[in-house]
Amino acid sequence: MSTRGISFHHPFAFWLGCAGITAGVLAHIPMFMHAAHMHYHMAGMPMDTTMLVGMGLIPLGLVLATYGLMPRMSDLVSPGDVQFHVADRLPLNCEHWKLVLVLVVTVAVDVMKPATLGFVMPGMTEEYEITSKSAGTLALVALTGTTLGSVMWGLVADRFGRRAAVLLGALMFIGTAICGAMPSFEWNLIMCFLMGLSAGGLLPITFALMAETIPAAHRGWLLVALGGVGTAGGYLLASGAAALLEPMFSWRILWMLGLPTGLLVIFLNRYIPESPRYLAGRGMAGEARAVLARFAGQGGQRGSAVSADVVEETVPAQAPGGIRQLLSGSYGAITLGLVAAGLAWGLVNFGFLLWLPTNLRELGIAENADALLARSATIALPGVLLVIWLYHRWSSIYTLATFIAFTAIALLAFSLCLWFGFHALWTIAAVTALLLVSASGVIAMLIPYAAEIYPVHLRGTGAGLVAASSKAGGILGAGVGVLGLFENMALAALVIALPLLAAAAGLWRNGIDTRGLRLEDIGQLLAMRKRRTGARLESGTGAEEASA
Repeated sequence: MSTRGISFHHPFAFWLGCAGITAGVLAHIPMFMHAAHMHYHMAGMPMDTTMLVGMGLIPLGLVLATYGLMPRMSDLVSPGDVQFHVADRLPLNCEHWKLVLVLVVTVAVDVMKPATLGFVMPGMTEEYEITSKSAGTLALVALTGTTLGSVMWGLVADRFGRRAAVLLGALMFIGTAICGAMPSFEWNLIMCFLMGLSAGGLLPITFALMAETIPAAHRGWLLVALGGVGTAGGYLLASGAAALLEPMFSWRILWMLGLPTGLLVIFLNRYIPESPRYLAGRGMAGEARAVLARFAGQGGQRGSAVSADVVEETVPAQAPGGIRQLLSGSYGAITLGLVAAGLAWGLVNFGFLLWLPTNLRELGIAENADALLARSATIALPGVLLVIWLYHRWSSIYTLATFIAFTAIALLAFSLCLWFGFHALWTIAAVTALLLVSASGVIAMLIPYAAEIYPVHLRGTGAGLVAASSKAGGILGAGVGVLGLFENMALAALVIALPLLAAAAGLWRNGIDTRGLRLEDIGQLLAMRKRRTGARLESGTGAEEASA
């Protein structure tokens, strides 16, 4: 293909950079293999010259690949109005399903990397002879990286393109595979932070790319399905790799899997087009039309006739977005609700649920705790199907707000059970199942809704900010966990439930149903609502002044 939607601006530089990053990772393999007779224990080993050269090749390759992906600054100037070419009336076809499958793989690769943390920590703790508390800093550092990465990659995606952000994140994935050959725990912390920085951006950007490419009638349920299937696939890959490979090659092999999984995303790049809405918004109308022609079945060659289902409309040009715009105007209340829900969900997932097995044992049901959580998690799996159905058939915003409220209700039920002594196994199992179902539903919808609700020039930043809030909640959960909040499960549940209820109420009131709406219509509806609200406030103020 010759269009910029699916090719590189400077292909030689990009592929040379990919080769440099790959060579830099492979330069760490010989030292890893030399430690085979010690079951790959490398703690305390000095880095040889080959490793040091490899570490230098990785940032050099990343710079070259970045240059290869970045459009010329002159291409990013969009004077006057923006011509959007949208294909929201097309039926799903082979090209759409190829994109969906590739993005599912991308999300699974993204989820796999942080999911590996839990499997590497026992072996890492033993090899480096550190305490469990010291090893826990690895998770904290990774969460910090994912939080910053979500915001950073969102800004990159809005400025330089969704495709560029996805591929650069995958290249950073490849580079951080050298974490598996690091001889000291401190180097692992550095690499784990960089891993989080790369992983934090892939998830929200893939949602933004799909939202801007899939026809409106199928956009919502496919976004939620992408999150559910991709997340489940990522955890399955991480656990399967740990079971099959860790006994043979130690915990280090789990980090090194970043090389083949990252390369897989790179080799699938021909099926990852640039968003036509992003291209149109940047003044690249010809490239946008060519990408849409590809999805309309005309091959995607520049100059191809575009299907009658692809329509063109003119909208006012928008300046590059920023976080300040997300917190003001018609998006302010929705952003606050989504961020509050993300923070509270992080506290639930990385705090309350993390400490739940320990607290259940302290309640005297130690022998049943693992079985109870396993049964509750099994019950939660079909909940994703319920989320998809409700999101598509009932209401996107009401489904999201309802599951946020149910999460709060489950936490309040925990508090009541503990305060009034209802410790029966069936009671705790029922409440735990409700919490897992509702919390899984919240995260399955949170970022997809953000990818739908924001306009094209804010979509990457908005989805990234909401994704970052869920990781920031995890950092907060780790911090208050150290302070002992989760030792009092009843109090912790009450503290987390209150912001969840506030977020649910705010989103129920201020959000809009996005089902079947074109992305451009969503922004117009929000703007109209803002103007009507302002007019009512002004008329109310005028009436008060007249009566006075």
